Amino acid sequence: MNRTMPSLNALRAFEAVARHLSIAEAANELNVTSAAVSHQIRHLEDHLGMPVFQRSGRSLALTDAGHAGLPAIREGFALLSAAMDAIDSLGETGALSISVAPSFAAKWLLPRLSRFEAQHPDIDVKVNASMQLCDFAKEGVDVAIRYGAGTYSDLVSEKLIHESLIPVCSPDLLCAGPPLRSPEDLKAYTLLHDDSPDNDPSCPNWEMWLRAAGVDIADVNRGPRFNQSSLVLEAAMLGRGIALAKSTLAAADLASGRLVRPFTGHSPVGFAYYLVAPKSKLNLPKVSFFRDWLLEEISRKDSLYLGRPSVTLHARAS
Repeated sequence: MNRTMPSLNALRAFEAVARHLSIAEAANELNVTSAAVSHQIRHLEDHLGMPVFQRSGRSLALTDAGHAGLPAIREGFALLSAAMDAIDSLGETGALSISVAPSFAAKWLLPRLSRFEAQHPDIDVKVNASMQLCDFAKEGVDVAIRYGAGTYSDLVSEKLIHESLIPVCSPDLLCAGPPLRSPEDLKAYTLLHDDSPDNDPSCPNWEMWLRAAGVDIADVNRGPRFNQSSLVLEAAMLGRGIALAKSTLAAADLASGRLVRPFTGHSPVGFAYYLVAPKSKLNLPKVSFFRDWLLEEISRKDSLYLGRPSVTLHARAS
C-alpha cells in the first residue's frame, strides 16, 4: 500500500507504445513529441529498475517485465475511463434540484417546465419553493432562481428577466364595473396589495404608484393583502379587485385572457430574476442544460405578454 507509483503520464505512454510498438505512432496518438514519449518510458524504466521494451535498431518489443505489467495497466486505464463516464453521466442525468421563489415557480416556471422535461427526459427536476437563500451544499441544491439585486456572496449570478409593475384585473370585473380608462378611475375599485417579503426598495406599492400617476386616493391602503405575489394574481382573477402585479408573473394569465390590463402604464423596478449557483455547479452538464433552456424560454415569443404597448409613469414634479 505504501509503494510509490509512477506517473500516469508514464503509464499512459507505456500503454500506447506497447499497442503500436512505435514511439512515433504513440506520440501522434497522445499529441506530444516523440522525445516526450521517450522521456516518459525512461522515467518508467528508472522507477521499475528494469526495461519494459527491448530495442533492436528501430524496432521495439516488450520485455518480460513489459508483458507482465501491460494487461493490468490496460485494465486500470479502462476502469479509470469507466469511472469518469459514470461521473459524467451523473452530471447529465439524474436529479436536478432547483431552489426558486414560490410565486415565480407557480406562475412562470411550472407552466413551462414540461418543455425542459421533454428535451431532457433523463433529468428528474426537483423544485424547492422557498424565499430563503439556500445552502447549496447542505441542502443538495444545484441551482437557484432568485428575485433580487443580483449580489450573492461567493456565488455566480446571471440576470434572466427584468421586472416591472402593471395594473391587472379580471376581464369580468372590467366589463361589469364602472369605466376603468385611467388611474383616476381606480377610486371606484378595491385595490389588492402585495405584501410579499421581497425587500425591494425600488418596488412601489399602490400609494407610490398612484402618486406617480398623479392620483390621490384617501384610503389607498385599504383592501385585501397577500404575502405571495401569486395569491395577489389569483385574487385578481377571481374578481376581488385590481392588482398591481409583477409583469413577469402575470404574463401567462394575461396571454390566456384570465387577466387584462385596464390601461397602459408600467413601473420598472430595480430588482430582477437571477440564475444563482456556485461556480462548481455551473460546470455540471445538467445545470448548463437548464440554464440554456431558461434563456431559450425567455426569448420565446409565447413566453412574453404581447399586449398593448406600455408607457412608463413618471412622478409629478412637486
